[in-house]
Amino acid sequence: MATRRGVVKKSAGQRPQVSKSTGNVFADLGFDRDEAEHLRIRSALMATLRRTLQEKELTQAAAAAVFEVSQPRVSDLVRGKIDLFSIDALVDMLARVGVRVDVRTSVRS
Repeated sequence: MATRRGVVKKSAGQRPQVSKSTGNVFADLGFDRDEAEHLRIRSALMATLRRTLQEKELTQAAAAAVFEVSQPRVSDLVRGKIDLFSIDALVDMLARVGVRVDVRTSVRS
């Protein structure tokens, strides 16, 4: 279970152990550093796409036409099937719906 301040680990009959979050929920769940970073980026892009579809009140069929993909592909997006989408595919979809993607980098401490 995750909390605002960290990850809670609980064994049967024991008090929960709280550890400080890394700031990346995927790393906290045990994914390796590289995979956790890819998942973090893809989840942020997917959330932006889903929010944009809602704001523009696009049906899945209409979104599929804009994205130039099939309706089942949009269904996978809306259902959060993160493993089916590359960062490139998500950036392409965002561009087709008029959303500019800016990239910011920083050195890990």
